[in-house]
Amino acid sequence: MRRIDIAGCGYVGQRLAARCLAAGAEVRGSAVSAATLAAIASIGARAVALDLDADLAPQDLAGAIAFYCVPPPREGERDTRLERWLGALAAPPARIVYLSTTGVYGDAGGARVDEDTPPAPRNARAVRRLAAERTLAAWCDAHAVSFSILRVPGIYGPGRLPLERLRQREPAIEPREASPGNRIQVEDLVTACIAAGQSPRAHRRTYNATDGTQASATEFLQRVAAIAGLPPPPLVSRAEAQRTFSQATWSFLGESRRVDNRRLVEELGVALRYHDLATGIRASL
Repeated sequence: MRRIDIAGCGYVGQRLAARCLAAGAEVRGSAVSAATLAAIASIGARAVALDLDADLAPQDLAGAIAFYCVPPPREGERDTRLERWLGALAAPPARIVYLSTTGVYGDAGGARVDEDTPPAPRNARAVRRLAAERTLAAWCDAHAVSFSILRVPGIYGPGRLPLERLRQREPAIEPREASPGNRIQVEDLVTACIAAGQSPRAHRRTYNATDGTQASATEFLQRVAAIAGLPPPPLVSRAEAQRTFSQATWSFLGESRRVDNRRLVEELGVALRYHDLATGIRASL
């Protein structure tokens, strides 16, 4: 990869930028806030202000590998930000890698899902993500641009562990009632991004970018507590959690699925460094 463009160059994007810079690539990262732009520049990438809620000047990404990491708007059933970005591509990139979400599968009742499972999003956030996937595929087909989609679960890593939640003694669901969860350590996600950007096999392919552990949110919290030397979370029933947890929290915990990552590992050849939680958590502290 010689020229890299990262739209929405935040937590994941800056680590991706650093990895690509170390490999000798020319990297441009875009964001809205001044603080994020300063962070992008501090790692040696070219920082560009990009507000996808406003009109855009034409974007020249000819020959680049573009990573789109911008979340959709908080309302509506479409991703108008992605639509605006695509519409501004006067010179399109060689490939677009879109970071979506495993939430597009909806609630599978704890069953295993893979990339061939028909999406069935239940919440508005996942509906917008699925709409974005379809918008991207249609645009890329119409403009003869290669693309790849990574469906990403919860991301953890340095600065992204639930330490404050544990310190505040926020409750978790009883282990016997907790649903399986799916997550990935941020450095493994960066590895998946690079593979999706450069592998010929990734053309028009979708990959579940998960670590394959499928531990529940409760087990994850308990493991973080044990490794960080913090008290484990107090436990409540699932019914109590549904009554008392915030709507945003319950929207994640109320759905249950086991996301299969075999295509990522076997087809794309991603070697997960943190394929067990203990190693990933220790590397994140």
